[in-house]
Amino acid sequence: MKKLIFLAVFAIASITAGQAQEIAKNALGLRLGDNDGFGGEISYQRGLGDNNRLEFDLGWRNSNSVDAIKLAGLYQWVWNIDGGFNWYAGAGGGLGSWSWDNDHPAHDYDDSGAFVFVAGDLGIEYNFDIPLILSIDFRPEIYFNSDDWRNDNFGPDLALGIRYQF
Repeated sequence: MKKLIFLAVFAIASITAGQAQEIAKNALGLRLGDNDGFGGEISYQRGLGDNNRLEFDLGWRNSNSVDAIKLAGLYQWVWNIDGGFNWYAGAGGGLGSWSWDNDHPAHDYDDSGAFVFVAGDLGIEYNFDIPLILSIDFRPEIYFNSDDWRNDNFGPDLALGIRYQF
């Protein structure tokens, strides 16, 4: 009976170890997406272990009348799908500032302010054999601010990421 329990524990440990993929200790790159206007972010990921990491993004968004700068921080859990494919989920938040500049002749209106937000994150990535990661993720963001510049305080952010691992 002891041999059977030992073999079962050994088999489960082997399968778990075989499925785990070590993520890069550091990754730096760009995250390009659309959340009320096209924008880009400088993105840095810091591996904390074999299956979790921190991600920090500093970027801007630009639409017809609104420009925004934001800083985001997320904690992510990473799971291996197969080979270099991983999927990840996370949560975090951030802060930023926005500027509204409407130069329409009938109703010229300018305003600006700051905001904080909470965010979730769900994505898939591929780690190449070279030090390159490509990813696509969905990041729903809920904004809290004194002025309702977004009309609904919700921003679905879909983005493509390209990062160099080191």
